[in-house]
Parts: sequence; C-alpha cells; structure tokens
Amino acid sequence: MTRKLDRLSLKGMRFDCIVGLREVERTTPQPVELDVTLHFDTRDAARLSRLSQTVDYARLLGELRFILVASRFRLLESAAEAVAAWLLASPSQDVPRPQVEAVDVKLSKLVALSGAAIPTLEIHRAREDFKLITERKSFGFVDVVFETKECGVYRERIHPRTVLPTHVHRHLDESELVLGDGLLLQGEPVAAGLAHVWPRGYAHRYENPTDTEQSFLCIDRPAFIPTDEVLVDVPVAELRRTEPLRFF
Repeated sequence: MTRKLDRLSLKGMRFDCIVGLREVERTTPQPVELDVTLHFDTRDAARLSRLSQTVDYARLLGELRFILVASRFRLLESAAEAVAAWLLASPSQDVPRPQVEAVDVKLSKLVALSGAAIPTLEIHRAREDFKLITERKSFGFVDVVFETKECGVYRERIHPRTVLPTHVHRHLDESELVLGDGLLLQGEPVAAGLAHVWPRGYAHRYENPTDTEQSFLCIDRPAFIPTDEVLVDVPVAELRRTEPLRFF
C-alpha cells in the first residue's frame, strides 16, 4: 500500500500585483489571494528537527510574492501554473529542502469584478506534470521553471568559484531574487531574500566565491531572449546596485 504524503499549507497570502488583460489591470496592481498545499514526506524533519529537512514557509512566502509581483501575468492560469512549477522544482545545493511531490494552488482576484464575484482558479499538479528544462551556461546552469511570451521564470545556478559576467539587456526588464547566502552582486556580498530590478541597459554581475553552488530566481519580461544578453566591459568598482527590496 502506498503511503499518503504529508501536507503543508500556506493559506490567505495576499499580494498586490499586476495580473489581468484589461488596460487598467496592466497598469494598476490589484489584490490577489493565494493558498498553496505542498505534498511531501515530513518524517525526517520530525526526527531530526532540522529546517533543511522541511519547507521554510517564511522563505516560501517571499518567493511566491516575488514571482507574482515581478512577473505581471496576463492570466490567472499562467500565474497559478508558474507557482506550481516553482513549488515542484528540485531543490538547489544552497537551499536544501525535501522534494515536493504534488501541490494544490488556489488563486483569487479579489476586486476584479468590483465585489460582484471573486474569480478563483484551483489547480492540482504533480511532479511528473513538469519537465524541468536545464540549460548549461559558462557560469553554471539555468533552470527554465515557466515561460509565456510575456514573461519567464528562471533559476540561475552559479558554479563554485565562478563569475556570471557583467552584462546588460536591451529589450527586456529583469528582476532577480537572491536565494543563496554566498553570492557577490556588483562585487559586494548580497544577502539571501534581497531582490533587485534591472532596467534595460543596466549593467549587473554576480560572482560565487564559495565552494557550493549558489542561486537566484530571475523574472524576465518578456521571456528571455538569448541574443539580448550583451557582455559589457565595466570595471567592478564602477557597478552600482538598484534599490533592493526584501522578500524574506
């Protein structure tokens, strides 16, 4: 008999974000409510009392808020699918956690119909529903978590003792949330949980000086264009950060 998996839920998460097709919805953030349930085995966490053996729900709250706020989805369906894909992605070396095997996602637009009704989408996805595409890069790997024409959600993993070279984008805007604790951004340490928005033409650079793979979550609008990543020769001392936002 197959053992039924344990379930961890986060309910009542509320974020203001761009989601929708109408003109006003493309320019004005609106409140959404998100509930998620993660199906995985919690027995090791119970026995060992280690956070790395379970899901850090404070961190997860920030990751989900970042995805919904930065992506600016046009459809609830896209937003819910991206959330499910991220929850089911395999763990990275710098952020250990158990593998989530299935997930329930419920997403509501609270004011879209001016109180007459609340549009709500509920989906269930299993790990086998997603095939994570991983692209090999000079600096490490890029996991393609979810893409539409309008935006893409990616996890970039930088090899130990490796640099993601200074570059700009001419045709896309980029938001990046640092996941690991060991990265240098613009030549200086950057804490996990901090996000930066890189407007078009803004040079940025990451370095992993540690012996462990380090990662960050990246949102591109529109989805990543390979020819749009242009290497630039800017001295590290002259690189500046945009104003950071803390997500966890």
